[in-house]
Amino acid sequence: MAYEIPVTQARAELAELINRVVYGGERVVVTRHGKPLVALVSAADLERLEAAGQAAEESGITSVSSLRSTEPSAPGERGRFGIAAEHRPPGTGGCS
Repeated sequence: MAYEIPVTQARAELAELINRVVYGGERVVVTRHGKPLVALVSAADLERLEAAGQAAEESGITSVSSLRSTEPSAPGERGRFGIAAEHRPPGTGGCS
């Protein structure tokens, strides 16, 4: 759970908040009118968050690329769904 603090109070206590984040392992959410504006997290937390985001993005790309079908559409499927175009891999013809 993150510690929440209004922006006006955070300005006055910035040094203390930095110490709480760095040495206390806390996460601080700075709010304005009760709504979150920014979060203070340690550099180590930021690295972990970025690594997790990158891993999730790479996983999503792998998942989507594995869905590509190599079989042509079933007969009549294009007309049934109103498909007007199809993907053709580079070098297999079509417009350039």
